[in-house]
Amino acid sequence: MIESPQSEKVDRLAVFFRAFDVSVLEDAAAPDTAWLAIETDPDGPRRIALYPHGVARERSPEAVGVGICFGGMDNPLMAALPGEIAADLGDEPALAGVAGALVEEMRQRRCGRQVGIDRLSQVAVLMLLRRAVDRGASTPGLLAGLSHPALRRALAAMHDEPGRAWRVEDLALLAGQSRSQFMKAFPRAVGVTPAAYLAQWRLTLARRELVRGDAIKAVARKAGFGSAEAFSRAFARRFGRPPSQAKPPEADRQTGVAGV
Repeated sequence: MIESPQSEKVDRLAVFFRAFDVSVLEDAAAPDTAWLAIETDPDGPRRIALYPHGVARERSPEAVGVGICFGGMDNPLMAALPGEIAADLGDEPALAGVAGALVEEMRQRRCGRQVGIDRLSQVAVLMLLRRAVDRGASTPGLLAGLSHPALRRALAAMHDEPGRAWRVEDLALLAGQSRSQFMKAFPRAVGVTPAAYLAQWRLTLARRELVRGDAIKAVARKAGFGSAEAFSRAFARRFGRPPSQAKPPEADRQTGVAGV
């Protein structure tokens, strides 16, 4: 086994909160909206569940809930999650405290109510996502990779520095594995090769930046592509349309960069 130079303390979630905006909507029913539900009884909240794909709602009349917009299926973490992530609050005192405060904010009309609901919902979602990542998955995918004791370090590095010219040897070293071990373990856990996963992650981030109005050439460079043309070809293969159609029309006019 090769010793990894990276600390065991790897933050596997922060990058998704940086890359994808989290918004909270009460009673939201949009297709890409997840659902956060809290079941209560006379003694207070007793169960909390996140439905990442928005296919379920409250289980009882005593439940309260909010819609969570977290990038929808564009967010690879949300796409990789099971249909339900739940916790019995009697076993989770910290999460129970957050859930209790969230229920109070939702039920009472006080100043700053929406701010409280937004912040508490985001913390509750974060804590539930931690549970999911720590528990992993039995089938190949991002969740299984993030829970893998070795591969998670390589995934975190790719997530944090997508534009870096990563070599397999670099990633294997981060994972504390030989090159051959890494090349066998990564697709077995994640379902695709390291190069394919990195390309998907780069293009996902690039599309987000284009939608926000960033210039195509700047996005291509930041994503690690040698040219805007190479980026355009990869983008079109991945999403079925050129990057010029993924960004607001006025963005190119403002920057003077023509779509490619």
